[in-house]
Amino acid sequence: MVKKAGQLVGIELKRHDLKRHAATYASQSGTPIEIVSKVILRHADLSTTQRYHGKVNDAEAIRWIETLYG
Repeated sequence: MVKKAGQLVGIELKRHDLKRHAATYASQSGTPIEIVSKVILRHADLSTTQRYHGKVNDAEAIRWIETLYG
């Protein structure tokens, strides 16, 4: 179904592409990495998501701390 939808618009599209896009969008919109990992990507271990997602930079970490405890 996903492959056929991609063909309709002239691109090669796979199910994994949709998961990756949803995870990236959610993460950039402020969704906690734990939610992205468990709910969207369905990874059993958070370290799997972190390996692909990269590390949180200092500014982002401070923003989350201020949001949670500010």
